[in-house]
This record gives sequence, structure tokens and C-alpha cells, in this order.
Amino acid sequence: MPIDLIGSSPKLRSVLDNINLVAPLSSAVLIQGETGTGKEVVARAIHERSPRCRNRFVAVNCAAIPAALLESELFGHEKGAFTGAVLQTVGRFQLADRGTLFLDEIGDLPLELQPKLLRALQEREFERLGGIQTVRVNVRVIAATNQNLEQMVAHRKFRADLYYRLHVFPMTLPPLRERAEDIPPLVEYFVRRLAEQHGKSIERIPEEVMDAFRRHHWPGNIRELQNVIERGVIITTGPVLSCGTIEPLRNRVEPGADYAPIKTLADAERAHIFKTLRETNWVVGGRRGAAAKLGLARTTLLARMNRLGISVRTQGMEPDQLDRQLAGGEQRSHAASAARSDSWGGFAGLDSAREFRPI
Repeated sequence: MPIDLIGSSPKLRSVLDNINLVAPLSSAVLIQGETGTGKEVVARAIHERSPRCRNRFVAVNCAAIPAALLESELFGHEKGAFTGAVLQTVGRFQLADRGTLFLDEIGDLPLELQPKLLRALQEREFERLGGIQTVRVNVRVIAATNQNLEQMVAHRKFRADLYYRLHVFPMTLPPLRERAEDIPPLVEYFVRRLAEQHGKSIERIPEEVMDAFRRHHWPGNIRELQNVIERGVIITTGPVLSCGTIEPLRNRVEPGADYAPIKTLADAERAHIFKTLRETNWVVGGRRGAAAKLGLARTTLLARMNRLGISVRTQGMEPDQLDRQLAGGEQRSHAASAARSDSWGGFAGLDSAREFRPI
């Protein structure tokens, strides 16, 4: 099974059903989805399950080729068509004859080239750049984009007739965060494959690493997951995947995708202080310390840390681990408040009063 098609979530099964439904046909397919969701892999899966599988699968990234060269790349050119054209060149459409042409990033196709693509799709014929002889082909076209083509049509940045011609069988790929149950099998697959590729033997994935993978927002989707795991495989020196694998994720948690759900005001305060302490490398005082960043006096921050159970012992923990440690923490908070009153001699309360003093 292709890489990005690993898993058994309902959303992935729906994608697989659509692949099996459209693969035997020659209809155009438009695959939409975020970057890194596996659009080319799905296109290849359609080709491999089609009657055209014995012929070529030709992929073109419309965003990677300069606009001035894209026409020649797609349709070929005749000798002398432009400076430097010393030979006749066959384009990608002709190379994909009786096979499948995959047009990735179709939203970046220049407007001036879209009528020629439309004609090639509808009439299955075109002329090479600089030529007058018509070339006929039998090509199945699969296009993909992470842009909203319907919106581009409304803003006249994409031709409506080409959009409707490509939109015969639309497919939308779900982002990885919407198929979290597929993350463990994907992680196991990548670890196994990349360990073999790098000549290592990794037999186990720590539960804390897998938990972090499940909680991460994955804005880069499966491509990001693969790259994070490859880094983890590289830094692993034994049979267990290094916990350092998830270190890059800790520094780029997406908004609204914290490591633990916020349940109470205390949880929110604890998570915010925890995050700030990490950013300052657990320095509390000074101009660049956590207290200054939070707009608090050093003593006030220390008092709040004490009340919330944050200390040097919790430095390596995630907020959700801290929450588990503080299960039943309401009783601890009361005890901490009493202890603080004894140890601080009312100084913290004085500092808090100064903090909220009207101006």
C-alpha cells in the first residue's frame, strides 16, 4: 500500500473507496488538500489501479517550472521555436500518451496557458510550440492543488471552463490532524523504513513519543511527520527511538493545539507560565527572565509557581504530565497557600496588592 494510504480511519477509507471507484475510468480527477497530505501518492494509486498502469505516469509540478518554459514542458517544441531550440522536443503530454499525466499545483498554471490545456483535455490534441502539425494523444489527466480553485475562478485568477473540465471527479484529502488514529501505523512504518535506510535497528517507540505525535497539530501533515521521524532515527543510537525526536515539536505547537486541553483557569495559568519558563530557559528574574515577560514581580511569579506546583522538578515535564502529577491538586493548593502564608510572612500578598493598585 502506498505510504500516505497507510491507516484505517473512516476518512482514509473514504479516500480509498473513491480511488477504487474512479481508477478503472478515464475521467479527469481533481485532488484537493493541504500541503503534505499525499496528493501525488493518491494520483499514483489511481494510475496503478487503472487499465493504464502498464503505461507511463508522468508528473509535472506547475509551480516549479518558470511560466516561460511551461508550455514547452507540457506540449514540446519544434526546432527553431525559440533561441536555443536546436532539436524537436516531445512534451509531457505526448510522453504520457495512453498513460496518466499528473499536474500538481494546477492553481499556479499561467492564465495564458489555460486555454491550450483546456483544448488538450477536451479534444485530446495540441500543437507543439512553434509547430503547425497537430499531435493527438490519449491521456488521462489528474490535477492537484492546495488552493481554492472555486475562489480563484470568482476572482478571475483561474478559467471557469478549465475548472469545470478538471472538476469531473473531485477528491479532498483529509489533513493528518483529522485522522489521528492513523498516526501510530504511519509512525511505525516510517521508523521501520527509515531505520533500514540508515542502517539502524530500532525495535521500540516510547509511549511519550507516540503521545506527542498524536497531540501535535501537524500543519505540514504526513511530509512533516516523515521529516520529524527521520531526524529522530538519525539521533537514535540504540534499539529505542530517542525521546529527542519530539523536541522540535515542543517549540512549534500550533495555536489551539496545546499538549493538554485547558479545563480550568488554573490549567490555563499553569500552561502559560510553563511555556514562558521554557522560553527563558527557566530563568525567573532579571530583564530577560520569565517574570519580566509575564509583567510580574519576581516574588509574585515564584508564589504562583509554588501555588500551581511548578518547580525545577517539573522542568522536563509537559503540561499534561504536570496535570497528572497534580491530580487532586486542589487540596495541595490549599496546603501550599497555608505554607506560603507562613514562609512569606504576608510579603506575597503585599506584592499582589501592589500589582493590582489602581493608577
